[in-house]
Amino acid sequence: MANAAGSPAPSNSNRGRLAIALGDPAGIGAEVTLKALALPEAATLNPQPLLVGCRRWLERSYAQLRQCSDRPLRDPATLEMVDRPLDEPAIAGTSTASCGAASFDWLSHATELVLSGSCNALVTAPIAKSSWQAAGHSYPGQTERLAELCGSSKASMLFTARSANSGWRLNTLLATTHIPLESVPGALTPELINAKLDALLSFCQRFSSRPRLLVAGLNPHAGEAGLLGRQEQDWLKTCLKQWQSRHPEAELQGPLAPDSCWLSAAAAWQGSGQGADGYLALYHDQGLIPVKLLAFDAAVNTTLGLPFLRTSPDHGTGFEIAGAGVARPFSMAAAIETAVSLG
Repeated sequence: MANAAGSPAPSNSNRGRLAIALGDPAGIGAEVTLKALALPEAATLNPQPLLVGCRRWLERSYAQLRQCSDRPLRDPATLEMVDRPLDEPAIAGTSTASCGAASFDWLSHATELVLSGSCNALVTAPIAKSSWQAAGHSYPGQTERLAELCGSSKASMLFTARSANSGWRLNTLLATTHIPLESVPGALTPELINAKLDALLSFCQRFSSRPRLLVAGLNPHAGEAGLLGRQEQDWLKTCLKQWQSRHPEAELQGPLAPDSCWLSAAAAWQGSGQGADGYLALYHDQGLIPVKLLAFDAAVNTTLGLPFLRTSPDHGTGFEIAGAGVARPFSMAAAIETAVSLG
């Protein structure tokens, strides 16, 4: 068993192995991980994942959750773990600077394991940005910390989910992520749109030889010919036409009215129509509202542009239900499955 003083050495037996950073210790990270690893499909993982967190905290969480959990839990005694002890006990639902320091450390160390070759993909449980801030770590989220650790300036946030109804896969990439809405127009540039479309195309080519990509506009009705906003008319339409001319291997449509851009996705998710291979949202909620409405339990946050695949459930820390035993594990299970199948 690995501990805080050492990490598993890289070997052929680690090929396909996942590192799982357990997130904020006051949240539902432990619960959804232990529930996901108790599902039948987790038994077929070979090798089994390597957890990064505090073993004493995880064992206490398991003992407490056994008294109230609505689903089976994996016994931590059956799991290998890199033990990074907490500075002070965590209280479910009440995150602190200590929790922020721990989750930051666990993410950083898990990333080092993947970069060193001890694991080949990373799954992360949710963290609290406010707790990171309280601990002195000023990052908008885990994606930005991962990009820093990997020396990447091109990290992108994509949400992917496979429909149980139709088998169709929903892929939505965000052009901008954790910034205020008022900052979005200034952050959007032709260079950014080109980079995000390149990333979306590369991901969608895993599933289609000629992907169809849809791009949402920024303004209502995609600007209504400039009456409701000028960005589409002034530069976005030209940018998309130029990108399409350079990429005949894809079919690009847009900018489309944001309120109808994902209608084809809704039909495909239910098995009653054909959706696009990929959707580009220009800001966080524009993309995440349709994704979570359609696929909250199935969607996976996937970071592109790193030297390895990173996935995460599409929900947050769930402080309001932490310790109650009712957290649903399906997005975490999907994150694990996606990391295995695409990593």
